[in-house]
Amino acid sequence: MARFVLIPGAGGSAWTWHLLVRELAGRGHEAVAVDIREDDPALGLEDYAATVLEAVDGRAETVLVAHSMGAFTAPMVTERTPVRMLVLVNPMTPVPGETPGVWWEATGQPAEREAAERAAGREATMNEDVMFFHDLPESLREAARQDGRGPSDTPFGQPCAFTRWPEVPLHVIVGRDDRLFPLAFQQRVVRERLGIEPDVMLGGHLLALSQPAELADRLETYIRHDRVGD
Repeated sequence: MARFVLIPGAGGSAWTWHLLVRELAGRGHEAVAVDIREDDPALGLEDYAATVLEAVDGRAETVLVAHSMGAFTAPMVTERTPVRMLVLVNPMTPVPGETPGVWWEATGQPAEREAAERAAGREATMNEDVMFFHDLPESLREAARQDGRGPSDTPFGQPCAFTRWPEVPLHVIVGRDDRLFPLAFQQRVVRERLGIEPDVMLGGHLLALSQPAELADRLETYIRHDRVGD
């Protein structure tokens, strides 16, 4: 049995993890989905990290899983408490001191996303149905629309306060069909910034909603390979 703490992406809703939590619990694991009020302008990256630190609760056996912008919170957490493993899912992979606002142009994401959309014959829109929910069943799309809350501007100007990635097993999972962070873009950024090859699975940006069983399979594979849990 392993213990997972799940960090959400922009908006901070724990609901985005609910299917993965169910899947992991059904396999005998403990899974804690963190809810962060990222729509509150009074809160920033330090507050997000403090919320996750509370969930980790000093338990070094924790496997920390971070989605999208949650990758800015994860290394701030791992610099302050030991964990067994870090897994990033379709991440905004930062470098030390980078702000989420600078990340987009620093990585070339806007241009690469637009080029990928044109190559696929699609308009480069930020419509959430097209960009985020395209691979979800309609029942989940409606729930995601109702759950959605946008992040405040506050964290986008704040540096990611960490000095280096933790010396623990580090894995990255990227969605082959992610329209926000196209596959080739993610592969390049992860190679350049982490020096590792990300694992690719079917699905878009919200893999925990579109592919919870396969995502759980991947996490269990990492656990077995790295001898985490029992």
